[in-house]
Amino acid sequence: MKIGIIFGGFSREREVSFAGGRTVYDNLNKALFEPVPLFIDSFGRFVLLDWQFIYKGSIRDFYPPTDLIPESIFQVYAENLEDLTPEKEEALLAPLGKIIKTEDLHKHIDFAFLALHGPFGEDGKIQGLLEYLKIPYSGAGIFASAFGINKAIQKPLMYQAGLNTPDYYKISQADWLNGNPADVMATVGRRVGFPVVIKAAHQGSSIGVTILQEANVDAFKKAVDLSFFRVTIKGEEWNALSADEKKIYIQTQADFREGIGLPVIIDGKLIRHPETLLAHLDKAFADGEKEVTMASADGESEVLFEEMIKGREFSCIVVRGLDGQPVALPPTEVTKGQEVFDYRSKYLPGLSRKITPIPLPHKEIDRIRLECQGLFDEFRFQVYARIDGFYTAEGKIFLNDPNTTSGMMPSSFFFHQAAEIGLNPSQFLTFIIHASLRERKTSGVCEPAASELLVKLDQNLDQFGNAVTDKKKVAVIFGGYSTERHISVESGRNIYEKLSSSTKYEPIPVFLTGKDHDHQMYRIPINIMLKDNADDIKEKIEHQEENETLEEIKLECREITQRFTDGKTLIKPSLYTFDQLEKDVDAVFIALHGRPGEDGQVQQELTKRGIPFNGSGSESSSVTINKFETNEKLRNEGLLIPNHCLVQKADWNKDQKEATKEILTHLSFPIIAKPADDGCSSAVKVIRTVEQLNAFAEMIFRTEPTLPASATTVLNIKPKEEVPMKDFFVVEEMINKGEAKHFLEVTGGLLTHFNEKGEIEYEIFEPSESLATSEVLSLEEKFLAGEGQNITPSRFSRDKAENARISAIVREELKRTAQTMNVEGYARIDAFVKIYEDGKVDVIIIEINSLPGMTPATCIFHQTALNNYKPYNFIDQILEFGIKRNNRS
Repeated sequence: MKIGIIFGGFSREREVSFAGGRTVYDNLNKALFEPVPLFIDSFGRFVLLDWQFIYKGSIRDFYPPTDLIPESIFQVYAENLEDLTPEKEEALLAPLGKIIKTEDLHKHIDFAFLALHGPFGEDGKIQGLLEYLKIPYSGAGIFASAFGINKAIQKPLMYQAGLNTPDYYKISQADWLNGNPADVMATVGRRVGFPVVIKAAHQGSSIGVTILQEANVDAFKKAVDLSFFRVTIKGEEWNALSADEKKIYIQTQADFREGIGLPVIIDGKLIRHPETLLAHLDKAFADGEKEVTMASADGESEVLFEEMIKGREFSCIVVRGLDGQPVALPPTEVTKGQEVFDYRSKYLPGLSRKITPIPLPHKEIDRIRLECQGLFDEFRFQVYARIDGFYTAEGKIFLNDPNTTSGMMPSSFFFHQAAEIGLNPSQFLTFIIHASLRERKTSGVCEPAASELLVKLDQNLDQFGNAVTDKKKVAVIFGGYSTERHISVESGRNIYEKLSSSTKYEPIPVFLTGKDHDHQMYRIPINIMLKDNADDIKEKIEHQEENETLEEIKLECREITQRFTDGKTLIKPSLYTFDQLEKDVDAVFIALHGRPGEDGQVQQELTKRGIPFNGSGSESSSVTINKFETNEKLRNEGLLIPNHCLVQKADWNKDQKEATKEILTHLSFPIIAKPADDGCSSAVKVIRTVEQLNAFAEMIFRTEPTLPASATTVLNIKPKEEVPMKDFFVVEEMINKGEAKHFLEVTGGLLTHFNEKGEIEYEIFEPSESLATSEVLSLEEKFLAGEGQNITPSRFSRDKAENARISAIVREELKRTAQTMNVEGYARIDAFVKIYEDGKVDVIIIEINSLPGMTPATCIFHQTALNNYKPYNFIDQILEFGIKRNNRS
C-alpha cells in the first residue's frame, strides 16, 4: 500500500510536522507499506520529496535551496524572499523533487497519513480535500478537526456538554485593537482572575502562550500582543542595541515559534525578509520615530484568557478500538521546571519529564480515562485524539485543548503511551492506518477505496504475522550518566527503530547507567525504551512494580495487541552483563556519548569477549575522549588546532590567581571554556572576563550537583541546563575570521572500509556547514526541531571549481586527523575553515567524536545521503565493518 506521508506545510508548527513526518517515514512497516513523502511547501504545493531531504535537520536546511537565494546573515523560509512570482516559487522546489498537482495525488498514493499541524492540517481543510478526491486518510474527519483546532469554539461546547474545563474569556483582534488594555485586563480579572494563561486560539506546540502571574498593564499588553503575534519596540530600546544584538532581535522576531514570524505588516507595508526589516527599523528610528509596531501577516483572530489551574498536568491518547468503542491509553503526567510546557520543554530532550501512567490511585486514573473517552465520543472524534488536562488536589478533573493530530516525534505521547500496551512505533502506525480505513469505510467517505484497501491490509497482516525470519541480533547500548545521556537515548532509539524496520537485524535495547567504573546494564522492553529521557528510564528500572491500571488497559487493548504485534509479551527490565551479551547477540551498536562509551571502557569489555561493535577500538577511544590530549597529538603531527590550556582542579584550588595568570599568559579574552571529555555543546561557554572564568571554574569544580547561583547568573545558564562536575577543563582561543576572506564552522563525517588487502580505507563525506545564531553552536541548535541550520555540502565558494578544490583540502585534513588518531568505523570531526584571498586554506580541528550523535536528523545523515547511503544503509555499513574487523582479529 502506498502511504503518502503529508508533512511540512506553512503553519507555525511546520518544523514539528517535518520531524514527525520523518518518524512516520522511518517506522512504517516496509513489509506492508511503501512510504511516499509528500512535502507541503510555504505556498501550499505538494512535492514528492527526494528521500535525502527527509533527513535534514530542519526545513530551512533545504528549502529554499541556499544556492538559489541571495546570501544573508539571516536564516529564512521561502515566504521571506522578496519578489517571488509563481514561476520563481516553483523554481525553488525543482531541486527537491516533483511537484504534484492536487488532482493527480491519487496517481501516487493509496492512503494519506497526515502528519500536518495547525491550519490546513488539523482544521478539516485537507481532510475535506482528500474526501473530495476520495483518498482515505488518517485520523479525525472534518467536524472533529475543525473543533479540535479552535480553542475559542471548544470552550462553550465543552461547557454545554457538562465537561469541566478552565474558566475563560476571549477577545477578537478587532476588539483588542479598538479597546483599552487596562479595561480588558480588568474584565479578565473579574471573569477569570490572575494568574492567567494567555494563548492564541488556533495554535499548538505552546506557540503564542504566556502565563501572567499578576495584573500589570504593560506586561498584560505585551503578552496579549504576543498571542496576536504583534510586537512594539520603542526607539530608545532599539538604539541601545549593538549591531549583533539587533541581528539577534530580528532573528528572534522572525522565528514563528517564539517571535511573531515574518512576513510582518508595519503601517500597511508588507515586509518579508529579516534584512529588510532590520533596514526599516534602522531608518524609522533614525528619522525620529518613537515606536514601531509590527504585526505578523499570519496573525491570530482571537485570543483566550484561561484560568490557571493548580494541579497535575496530564495528556492522554484515546483510540477507537476494534470493537468501535473509544479506549483511553494510560495518561501521562507532565512535570517540568518552567510554569508553561513551552516549545523548548516539549521537544528538547531532558527538559521535561513524562510519567506514565500518572502516579494516582487506580480509580482516579480510571476517572481521567472515562472523562477523556467521554469527550472523544461527545465531539465525534475518530481513530485517535490527544486530550490534555489537569488533576487538582481536590480530585477535580479539567480537560483542555483536545488535539486531533498528535505530535509524532520518537518520544511523543503518541508512541509513548502505545508502548505501554505493547505496541512499538511501527505496530502502532499500522494500527492507526487500519483504524483509519475502518473509519472511512464506516462513515462512507472515500469509498470504495477504503474497503478495498482494508481487505488487502487484513490479508497482508495475516500473511506477515505468520512469517518466520532469521535475523542478526544486535544489542543497542544507550543511556549513560554524562550530560549527554538524553541525546544518547535519542540516538539509541533511532538506531533501534532503523534496525527494527529492516529484514536483516533484530535489535535488543540495552540501557546503561551508574557512575564511573561502576556502571550497570539492563535489558529493557520497548515501553521503557520510549520513556522521555534517560532519567525517566533509570527511574522506571529502579522502581519496578506491578501497576493495576496498566494491566487493566492491556486487557482492554488485548484485541489490538493480538492483531498488530508479533505476540511477544512485554518483559521486565533485568540486569544484563557482558557475558550475557556474548551469548545472546551477534553484534553491539554502542550509542553512548561521552563517558562511558567514547572512552574505550565498553569497547575493551566487548573486545575481550570477541563481540563485534561499531566505531573505534578501545585504545583510540581512550585518547579521542580527551580534547586536550587529542589536540596535542594532532599538533605534534602538524595539524592546526586552537591554542589551548588544561586547567586542573588541584592547581586552581591551590592558587586561583596564579592559575588565571598562567592561562592569560598563553591566551587573551575572549576565550572558549569547555569540559575536556563531554560533547553535544555541553557547558561550552564564551569567557570574556576573569569574573566569568572564575564562575566557570566554580561550576566545573563544584563538589555538589546543585549549580552555584552566582555562577549561573554570571554565565547566563538556561533553566535545566546541565554542567558536569570534573577535575579539569579546557580553555582555548576563540577562533574568528581574522584576515580570511571567508570563515565557516564545519562538521565532517567519515566511514571506513577494508580493501582487498585488508587495509583500512577512509570515505570522507562532504562536510556540513553549521550556522549558529550566537558565537557557540547551542544544544538547541543541534537537537531542537527547527532551531539550528546545517548546510550540506558546505559553501566554501560560489565558484564550483574553487568550491571543489577547497572541499578536497578540507576532507584531506579530516582524513589526516582520523588516521593520526587511528579512528575506525565512523566518526564526526568538527573544524573551522579559513579561506584567504590568495587561495590558502586553513583547517583548524576542534574535536573528534568517535561515537557521533545518531539522532534522526543529525547532519552526518545529510552527508551520507550525498554518497547515496540512506540512514539504515549507513548503519548497516558501520555494523558490517565491525563484524569484519572482529573476524580478522
